[in-house]
Amino acid sequence: MAEETSASNFIRDLVAADRAAGKHGGRVVTRFPPEPNGYLHIGHAKSICLNFGLAQDTPGGICHLRFDDTNPTTEDPEYVQAIQDDVRWLGFDWQDRLFFASDYFERLYEFAETLIRKGAAYVDSLTAEEMRLYRGTLTEPGKNSPHRDRSVEENLDLFRRMRAGEFPDGTHVLRAKIDMASPNINLRDPVLYRIRHAAHYRTGTAWCIYPAYDFAHPLSDAIEGITHSICTLEFEDHRPLYDWVVAQAGTAHRPQQIEFARLNISYAVMSKRKLLELVEKKLVAGWDDPRLPTIKGLRRRGYTPEAIRAFCEHIGVAKRDAVVEMQLLEHFIREDLNKRSLRVMAVLKPLKIVIDNYPEGTVEELDAVNNPEDASAGMRKVPFARTLYIEQDDFLEDPPKQFFRLAPGREVRLRYAYIIKCVGVTKDPRTGHVTELHCTYDPATKSGAPEAQRKVKATIHWVSTAHAAEAEVRLYNPLLKADLSKVPADHDWTTYLNPQSLERVTGCRVEPSLKNAVPGTRFQFERLGYFCTDPDSGTDALVFNRTVSLKDAWARIDKGRSAR
Repeated sequence: MAEETSASNFIRDLVAADRAAGKHGGRVVTRFPPEPNGYLHIGHAKSICLNFGLAQDTPGGICHLRFDDTNPTTEDPEYVQAIQDDVRWLGFDWQDRLFFASDYFERLYEFAETLIRKGAAYVDSLTAEEMRLYRGTLTEPGKNSPHRDRSVEENLDLFRRMRAGEFPDGTHVLRAKIDMASPNINLRDPVLYRIRHAAHYRTGTAWCIYPAYDFAHPLSDAIEGITHSICTLEFEDHRPLYDWVVAQAGTAHRPQQIEFARLNISYAVMSKRKLLELVEKKLVAGWDDPRLPTIKGLRRRGYTPEAIRAFCEHIGVAKRDAVVEMQLLEHFIREDLNKRSLRVMAVLKPLKIVIDNYPEGTVEELDAVNNPEDASAGMRKVPFARTLYIEQDDFLEDPPKQFFRLAPGREVRLRYAYIIKCVGVTKDPRTGHVTELHCTYDPATKSGAPEAQRKVKATIHWVSTAHAAEAEVRLYNPLLKADLSKVPADHDWTTYLNPQSLERVTGCRVEPSLKNAVPGTRFQFERLGYFCTDPDSGTDALVFNRTVSLKDAWARIDKGRSAR
């Protein structure tokens, strides 16, 4: 269970006031109610943290996990299992409070008959197009269906025959009888039940009519004794319908709906429909593609549940929608991984160097710090030899003034090792590209030795050519090259996908301690960023995903220099 104590917000204040006043008998029962028609994303994580966190931090508080599974054509057991896995991974547990709206189908049907007997619901036989025309617009009232005044007996007969499967899809619907002139279009006799001859993943073919979300959801809350039904702002206009359904059904419990602003992150796909489109069109590798803001994708990329909970806590709970910058989420994962990640050395684009005056055949085992933020992480041994790899970006043959890394005649320190000096360059005669550097080292400058205090302006990382393991590294950039909120509705949004969102770098070299890295293990590649071992990785093919980069002062300087 998550241990963070959450800060106050308007929902917590409202719940605290309800408890103090004895409302709902002083009980606090919340729920996280996903529809099992896709995988969860970080917006759902905010709701999970809010609902479970509120219950967790309230004495005697309870939070249910309930699947609002009322649409047989889009739901799947795969999603049910994945959602449970994600909630647990985030650090929360519903214990024995797992529920399904489909368990209430018989009771929901009985509530529907109750509304018919009260004259609060009727069977309508308009076509979908006719219903749309009768509904009116945001500025014009709707008009009553010619079937609105059917008798209770006729409505019950038709509804029971709907259940018995006598009619094809679309022939009839059950509608609430509220007010076709209401300024709130959700109250203009909304549909409560539809005929749908489709097998449900839990109930099979037992039903051929299914309740609408706006009918099943509030009644499921009431059946379970939910006190505070917390949802996002798009349901604010549905609240009068929520209250109407519960009141007309005459349930013992009357849940209270409270809305909060959903999480929007810049340059991220936060729509479940769009995420499904990406997966189905194979524009991404799957629901766990590390470019996606799904919980599965963030987990595969190397995010931690602690970082996600801290992020959700920091952004808080607001009453107005706003966009959070992706950099803020990245800040929280950097903060968390800085504390917990083992440091290792890796070279993504290797450039070979030969230390001419280092004894051939000699291998030193140098001490390296596993994590300077955690003394208990201890030390590891890193092999050092005559031939090494460094990053191509750490050498320039003709460097500008601001470049302090390796160059002809220049000195740098090798991390945990010695100061070296570049004394020669070997090039490919056909391309002119540098293929190898020749260097010398100063034996008196071994890192950690008392006499090794001579200062140089740069320290670079390296790996031994003979000992390093080969790896593929996947570098991730934003999936979108535009903010979707600014993309015209009539445009194909997939044309705004960033073709450079994934860069696969092969031929990388990592220090030998990573040869048996278990998938999901997180590291800081020194000077490069935070990385996570991918599930595709194995002893014969190491694969690492970049979770997030480190801040790089030179990259900013170089970018500005190039712009000039």
